Amino acid sequence: MKLTGIFSLAVLAALTACSSSTPGPEELVIIHTNDTHSMIDPEAATDLGGVARRKVLIDSIRAEHPEAILIDAGDIVQGTLYFHLYKGEVEQKMLNELGYDIQILGNHEFDNGVEGLKNMLSGAKTHLLASNYEFSDSLLNSLFTPYYIKETGGKKIGFLAVNLNPQGMVAEGNYDGVSFLPWLESAQKTIDHLRNEEKVDYVVAVTHIGYTGSDENPDLFGDRQLAEQTSGINLIIGGHSHTLLDPAERVMDAKGNPVIITQAGKFGRYLGEAKINLKTGDVSDKLIPVDSRLDSRRDGELMKKLEPYRAGIDSLYAREIARVETSGPIGSSSPELQKFAGNFVRDRGSRLIGGVQGAISNKGGLRVIWAPGPLTEGQAIDMMPFNNRIVVIDIAGSDLIEAFGIMDARGGDIASGITSASQVDPNKTYRIATIDYLANGGDYMTPLTRGKVVAVSPKIAYDDLLDYLKENPIIK
Repeated sequence: MKLTGIFSLAVLAALTACSSSTPGPEELVIIHTNDTHSMIDPEAATDLGGVARRKVLIDSIRAEHPEAILIDAGDIVQGTLYFHLYKGEVEQKMLNELGYDIQILGNHEFDNGVEGLKNMLSGAKTHLLASNYEFSDSLLNSLFTPYYIKETGGKKIGFLAVNLNPQGMVAEGNYDGVSFLPWLESAQKTIDHLRNEEKVDYVVAVTHIGYTGSDENPDLFGDRQLAEQTSGINLIIGGHSHTLLDPAERVMDAKGNPVIITQAGKFGRYLGEAKINLKTGDVSDKLIPVDSRLDSRRDGELMKKLEPYRAGIDSLYAREIARVETSGPIGSSSPELQKFAGNFVRDRGSRLIGGVQGAISNKGGLRVIWAPGPLTEGQAIDMMPFNNRIVVIDIAGSDLIEAFGIMDARGGDIASGITSASQVDPNKTYRIATIDYLANGGDYMTPLTRGKVVAVSPKIAYDDLLDYLKENPIIK
């Protein structure tokens, strides 16, 4: 009888143990990156970043917080030879290797067109989110969902994505079939659906719209506008403007409730770690430097998977084609490099057709820092990595003046020959060399679309640049 009683008590205890669930976590940890721009290896200029170092941090956080969710806010590609050679294959594979849960589109994901983007995303193991893009007429239609819900600790957390308008930012023809939905209406509609229909407790918006609106176009919106003009968002994880928000920003939404905005800069230099208290809804965020202290703990298997790709990269970086003779490093903000770029575009335009009076390019297209000394083929391609071509347009002076106004509003761009609106007669026509991205209205240069294209280079801009450097091997 005693045995039976003891057995009964044991069974009861076992059943009680099985029926009582283990307490869930008291907070949700969200690990986040944005605008890593093909920086697979540490950035040479800062010795920060690199996917192997990033993985050390991610694994460490997940060891302590198994329910942590890993997010990227767009622009995983464009900026190094990895994208130039492998068209996004490496970047997407690394997101899979690091175990990303959610990713959204940046504008540079469209750089190889919709078909190229579909190929890149075909092996994605992440949840692909897009809340204000319509894909029904696009090759991407079956890949994206408007939101994702994470359940943990007895709470539901909804994630949505808000993206920029591709018109004026993405090259025409590269986003065929993708429609932009009005951002405020579509964002609030998705938030309301998550709150009212899906009954989520907290809402996280993952965005690629920039921290705030742009001076060059007052109709542009950013994370601050999203936070202030909607209601129901707890946390915004942003991208696009490369803003390093440390500490995170706190603003009030349309109903007076706090919204935390965070963004981790660029190039994977920092890893963001946000936390949502599942009981109170309080949000905190910190940025962790991805630096050399992590090198001794890098994953050997991950390093091996990168080795085959590095062979092609190394060959381009080993081939010297010119020399830089400057007093120090020059980058996109350096007058020396901007002058060099302007002269290069003007020279190539003049070889296409006679009568070129000036050149316009965008300093945002310069993605490099050149140090004094040997310059390799890989470093030259790094300067202008995009698949643009140099074109020559005939444009009315009044339109050219308007274009200079747009350039001035964003702090100036690259100009050669004709360098300001004060040199332009609105009643005359001018022959200007530029790149097709700008001639098609990219970077909001709508006035250039009114010009007449009179010549187009048969080569991609970086191939023209390699020719130019062979002819002008000393950069002073």
